[in-house]
Amino acid sequence: MTTHEIVQGASAPARSSSRADGLRHTYGFDDVSLAPGVATLEPAEVDLSARLAGATLGMPILAAAMDAVTDVRLAIELHRLGGLAVLNLEGLQTRYEDAEPVLQRIAGAAEADIADILASSYAAPVREGLVARRIVELKGSGAPAIVAATPASARRLGPFAAEHGADVFLVQSQVSSARHLASGYDPLELAEFTRLMGIPVAVGNTTSYDAAYQLMSQGVAAVFVGVGPGAACTTREVLGIGVPQVTAIADVAAARDAFYDDTGRYVTVVADGGMRRGGDLAKAIAAGADLLMLGSPLARASEAPGRGTNWGMAASSPILPRGTRIRVGTVGPLERILLGPARVSDGTENLVGALRQSMAALGARDIHEMQGVEMVFAPSAASEGKSWPPGRAP
Repeated sequence: MTTHEIVQGASAPARSSSRADGLRHTYGFDDVSLAPGVATLEPAEVDLSARLAGATLGMPILAAAMDAVTDVRLAIELHRLGGLAVLNLEGLQTRYEDAEPVLQRIAGAAEADIADILASSYAAPVREGLVARRIVELKGSGAPAIVAATPASARRLGPFAAEHGADVFLVQSQVSSARHLASGYDPLELAEFTRLMGIPVAVGNTTSYDAAYQLMSQGVAAVFVGVGPGAACTTREVLGIGVPQVTAIADVAAARDAFYDDTGRYVTVVADGGMRRGGDLAKAIAAGADLLMLGSPLARASEAPGRGTNWGMAASSPILPRGTRIRVGTVGPLERILLGPARVSDGTENLVGALRQSMAALGARDIHEMQGVEMVFAPSAASEGKSWPPGRAP
């Protein structure tokens, strides 16, 4: 019997299930829409206040702990407007007394040179004296000092920051979990760390219900959500890791609600990354977020230190950069980006005003009510008659 005859005569066994058969459908901001209900409100009656670890915000906005986004100047201005900023304690502001020349060099570098320039810029050591000075500068302005560091540095920088007046400490990594396995060093014990710090501890980032619940059980005050959605982040491309942000927020918010039912303690959920327009902010809160951390949208402000560019916190790695410098442009003051008046019609300015309008149209009086509005799966807007180029008639 020939090989051809064997192939022709044999019947294949029953098909076994494959890994692809069980793939869960997940959703990003462009996959969903918010459905109007039975009531609407006057926008002026919408309450946009929020809370983070005891601090009250006039708007649910945090500026990301990215060197192109947050320095002391921007943090002070955002606090004046009603939001808060998170300062990266392992960034340029704590490596250089005057980071301006370094920021200028990064912003002006050619694309072919940017990886080397980022790596060399972050080779300078973090100086504890500068950590203390930045905290004093923030506190002296009346703004809370919310600071961040990676787990590897948290054991050293966390207690130091707390001793010098920091109000909240964020332990921020690419992917956070309650159990970190390592044999070459002693990993951070989160439960012990939160107990000994003396100030509220937040942690991020995660996308998982189970991981979020476990992190909450370690005593954290807030959990940050988002792996790979940011414009300057390439985690999904480099490592293949990430969950679309609407699904990630909803899963972590479900863990928050379950944890509250079980313990009576409410843990703030912060959506971190992937939001570009006002509608994205509205969808993030409808998915369950309490606060929104913005990076690239705020890097476009004239007060931002990045001079119209932005880059991810892992972009400076000399071994495996994850994140790239992107050019976002400088469009105007932070106040206009957040509160208007907008000079464009694409939803990238007056972000908080758009959120307010959305909540009013959906009958949501505050953040909590907005978390209860109906969200539906929706096709891309481009498939519903929105595909004409701006400024061109049909």
